[in-house]
Amino acid sequence: MAQFDSQNHTLVGPGGSLSVREDDEITCKLLMLMEGECEDLGPLQAAAKFGFSKQRYFQLRTLFEQSGAIALQNQKRGPKTHYRRTAEVVRQVIRHRFLDGDASPEVIAQKLRQSGWVISTRSVERVFTEYGLQKKTSQMPSASGKRKVRSPSQKSRRSKP
Repeated sequence: MAQFDSQNHTLVGPGGSLSVREDDEITCKLLMLMEGECEDLGPLQAAAKFGFSKQRYFQLRTLFEQSGAIALQNQKRGPKTHYRRTAEVVRQVIRHRFLDGDASPEVIAQKLRQSGWVISTRSVERVFTEYGLQKKTSQMPSASGKRKVRSPSQKSRRSKP
């Protein structure tokens, strides 16, 4: 049967060889499983040959059995969702912001915590940034729309008692 040459990244068999790209993670993992399950190598030696641990070998075998070769592709690590800033918590932050436009992120976070939500002040600030809920500071024009300028004669009259 065919054997994988890990140094040259080729699958070598009695009829020839087939080159395997180094970055092809699915094929390499599949070849490891084939050698571990179908050849005389066994799971432990196959895992060592391909640079995996015994535990990872059996995890990959289970994934392959459940979902096929596509399951052997590496998945994105880390959290997949905001586990603190759920959609409902974001709605509550926005609601509190519109109910009291002057409330700071600290105050809104405290109100939400008192209501039983688990959220930090920084998470509230992130919602503000994400949805553009920061306060807009605009300069208010004077009543006439123009700034009054005093003439030098008016300034001198005011300085006299």
